[in-house]
This record gives sequence, structure tokens and C-alpha cells, in this order.
Amino acid sequence: MKKKRITLEAREKRTGLLFVLPWVIGFLVFFAYNMAQTIVFSFNKLTMGKNGYNLSFVGLDNFNYAFLKSADFVRTLTESTGNILIDVPLIIFFSLFIAVILNRQFKGRALVRAIFFLPVIMASAAITSALTANLQNMLGGLSSTAAGTDSQQVSGLNIQSIAVMISDYGIPKQLIDFLVGAVGNLYEIIRNSGVQIIIFLAALQAIPGSLYEVAQMEGATGYEIFWKITFPLVSPLIVTNLVYTIVDLYSQSTIIDMEMTTAFTQQNFGLSAAMALVSSAVICLILGVCTSLISKKVFYQT
Repeated sequence: MKKKRITLEAREKRTGLLFVLPWVIGFLVFFAYNMAQTIVFSFNKLTMGKNGYNLSFVGLDNFNYAFLKSADFVRTLTESTGNILIDVPLIIFFSLFIAVILNRQFKGRALVRAIFFLPVIMASAAITSALTANLQNMLGGLSSTAAGTDSQQVSGLNIQSIAVMISDYGIPKQLIDFLVGAVGNLYEIIRNSGVQIIIFLAALQAIPGSLYEVAQMEGATGYEIFWKITFPLVSPLIVTNLVYTIVDLYSQSTIIDMEMTTAFTQQNFGLSAAMALVSSAVICLILGVCTSLISKKVFYQT
């Protein structure tokens, strides 16, 4: 009997399925059951007993309490979502900018790369508190007023004063608030950009050098080379970094802390499960909208 030949397309599909298979197994074993259990908890009141936990069906009471009676849930969810929407473009832009710089040839490049990745490794509470206090001092905040002195005199660089001065030139207040928030959140942007920089670096190093040589021979400027060669070829990784950044910021957001406090401190597991489902649905919606919009502009090399 002749063996049936497998086409190249079928072989590639099989390779893709084998590549995804470990994730599928992990999803079914570690996530699917827990997700189903969270959905069940959200419609019940959970009480602990001697032989485990007991569930009593309450319908939509947990969701009603979260939206209508809880004083903090809607506000915290809105603030967390707003912070994510502000920080994501800043992190993506900063990561790509730094990756382009680190991809150049210069002395001490390996050391500089390690420095930008250090915040990911050394994300300790002490370092975070020290840098946050420094930023508050720069913004004329609590660190300077706590000493009983005028923040305008202590701070060598008062961003709020500069923002007021810039506003006199007719710059929109929304743009000024965005820039002030970005400066105030500078350390968080740097700390959350380490993995994204590495991903962009891998994409940049995969671009054939011959493309740049041809472009330079044709007289293309650095600006044209970036937008015609570099940016299109790294655009698929922008979607990857976008998804990673949104999920990473969500896992560090205050809404997660609130859900954990509700579950493990207040012992209200049903309400915590309802909050978790709502916040997860919001993040999934943001992921779907962002990826669908950006994917339309992505260049996939064939």
C-alpha cells in the first residue's frame, strides 16, 4: 500500500496544533475548572463548614450588590480601566523607542540592556516606595509637604507649575493632564516595559540587514526607513505586546486587590467572584476592541 503523502499545508497545520497543544492542556486542567467554579460562586452565597463549603443560591444578588450597593467597586473598576487605557500606549511607545535604541551598535550595549530589564527582576516594595517618593517630591506632592515645608520651594522641578505655565499657551487641558499623569507614572512605565523591550528587540534583530542597505543606497532618510521598513515589520509584535501589557497591568490593578480583600479578608467569596467576572469581562472587551482595530493595520510578511 502506498503511503498517503501529507501536503505542506497539512504539515504546517499539524505543527501549529502541536505547538498550541501544551497551552490547551494547561487551559483545560488549570483554568477551565476554576473558571466554571468562579461562575458558580458568583450566583451563590458561600459559607464555610466543617466538611468544606456550602453554597446557597442567591441569583443576581452579588452582581446587584457590586453595582448598586458597593461604594467602591464601580469607582475602582473605572479608575483601574482608565489607568490601563492611559498606560498601555505609553508603555508600547516607550518599549519600541528603547528597543530601537538598544538595537544599535554602541559600547556597553549589553549593560544598558540589562539595566532596562532590571526593574522586572528587582521589583521590590522598597525600590517602588523609594522611587514613588522621589516622583511625589518632583510633582510637589506628599514627600515635600510631609516635612512641613512648602512643596513649591522644596521641589527642584514642580511639574504642576510647569503645567500651569504651558496651559497659558492654549494647549488643551486634556493633553496637559495626560502628560502630567505620564510623568507621575514614569517609574511604572519603565518597570512594566522590560518584557516588551525584549520582544521588540527580537523583532528588530529578525529584520534582514539587506533591507536597510538597499534603502540607504536609494537615499532613504532615517525617518523613511523607520516608517517604511522597521515599523511595518515589527507591527505583528505590537499586537503581542498590546495583549501582554493589558493583561499584565490588569493583574497589578487595584480592582484585583479589592477582589482579593473581599474574598480572603471579608470572607465574601460570592461577591468577589461576581466582581472578578465583571472586571474580566471588561478587560476581555478592551482586548477584543484593541486587537481588532490594530490587527487591521498590521503588516504580515509572506
